[in-house]
Amino acid sequence: MLVTINGEARTLAAALSLETLLGELGIDQRKVAVERNLEIVPKSVYGQTQIGDGDKLEIVHFIGGGAPGADALVDDDPLIVAGRHFHSRLLVGTGKYKDFKETAVALKASGAEIVTVAVRRVNLSDPSKPMLVDFVSPKDYTFLPNTAGCFTADDAVRTLRLAREAGGWDLVKLEVLGDQKNLYPDMIETLKAAEVLITDGFQVMVYCTDDPILAKRLEDLGCCAIMPLGAPIGSGLGIQNPVNIRLIVEQSKVPVLVDAGVGTASDAAVAMELGCDGVLMNSAIAEAKDPIAMAKAMRLAIEAGRLAYLAGRMPKKRYADPSSPLAGLI
Repeated sequence: MLVTINGEARTLAAALSLETLLGELGIDQRKVAVERNLEIVPKSVYGQTQIGDGDKLEIVHFIGGGAPGADALVDDDPLIVAGRHFHSRLLVGTGKYKDFKETAVALKASGAEIVTVAVRRVNLSDPSKPMLVDFVSPKDYTFLPNTAGCFTADDAVRTLRLAREAGGWDLVKLEVLGDQKNLYPDMIETLKAAEVLITDGFQVMVYCTDDPILAKRLEDLGCCAIMPLGAPIGSGLGIQNPVNIRLIVEQSKVPVLVDAGVGTASDAAVAMELGCDGVLMNSAIAEAKDPIAMAKAMRLAIEAGRLAYLAGRMPKKRYADPSSPLAGLI
């Protein structure tokens, strides 16, 4: 019997259940999601699902791509996304670190409660290889499955449906890319995917261009957070268009988080001083010479930027204005 598993043709000696197949492959069924002929198989029926000749299977898990009690109100200025309360306004990606151990230490240093995770095929040649969930537990953080690497609405929807089956999460990050070189969002495909996902019961945080009109369209569709780019993904260029970011913040009734382009702590502070509700980053921490130190710096920058925004900056003036009173001058 010939089947295809994660794109590889395999011959099975006899008919067997999906549960048995996973066991023979050495895969822990608790850590994966399975798609059979483009249909997700619920974990509850793995034992009753028979593999047939010609079946095509996709077996995926989470890879690097809040803290306990994150749903409780922990201070008087929480980040609220889709009705959930978070203390930290820093969201961190889990890709690009040298290993999962460094990932875990950096996440702890950042103080982040929400971490993004990508959905990828299980390594069938070495199913015992460590997985992200062995080091970063969904019991300690809110996993935010994303659609990194998707270039069509259909692929993004399919990916997030698999993610929901793997972990049960309905809070997700949608990104549909339009070009491999600049990784800018394809907004036509993004709007299409957002509409399908929201109808399907997902809470969608959406990566988008810094276009206020399109950002409003996404909010009107029902997205629970708008995430305009500060600069191209992984570029480290910082906020390139603060005017548009400010316009999106002013018009939005849902959280606005800068997503992509942050390079150092001052970039994160600028985003927060513009009034953004948070910042999502990955490369700025993972590609720093000392990721752990940079994670701490980003945590402090987010806090400082938020405090500065709430405090209200002094007005800019054309001329000097002495700090000391002139009365009584010697």
